[in-house]
Amino acid sequence: MFADLEAQAGALAQAERAAEVDERTRAEVGRLGVAERLRGALGLPVRLRLPAGLTVAGELRRVGPDWLLLGDGDARETIVALPAVLGVRGLARFSAAPGTAGVVESRLTLRHALRGVARDRSAVRVHLVDGATVDATVDRVGADFVEVATHAAGEPRRRGDVRDSELVPLAALAAVRRSADAVTT
Repeated sequence: MFADLEAQAGALAQAERAAEVDERTRAEVGRLGVAERLRGALGLPVRLRLPAGLTVAGELRRVGPDWLLLGDGDARETIVALPAVLGVRGLARFSAAPGTAGVVESRLTLRHALRGVARDRSAVRVHLVDGATVDATVDRVGADFVEVATHAAGEPRRRGDVRDSELVPLAALAAVRRSADAVTT
């Protein structure tokens, strides 16, 4: 009789421990942000769903507080505004722990990434959240906007080839692809 009671008490204690572990796991997952979840997939191929039916796929190379960098085998890179991401496929089951982003990494915003593109003077295709695209070169990056010089797709920025200048609020930006002909809708 005592052996049966001990077995029941042991089973009850084990069930309580399992329930506590489950609750702690749920609480830990509840503290995860999108950036931590994505940082757990660095180096993996992912597929992003963006507004207006745009899909961007590639290896997840960097995760900033409000942006992602995807790359493909052809040395093409896409900067994606994190607020524009509607869904992600290809994530690993693992996540980075909350608060483990380095000090510098956590401060490098979308504006910093776009300033790097402006410094390179790369021809880009800018994808807006409404589905429109702009073939251009990033000229300036402000506090909440990017200003681009529009020109023919894939062509370098030359004064005579610039068609116009366009100011794009960062809130309207979905993705910026360094090789203008590489993103499909």
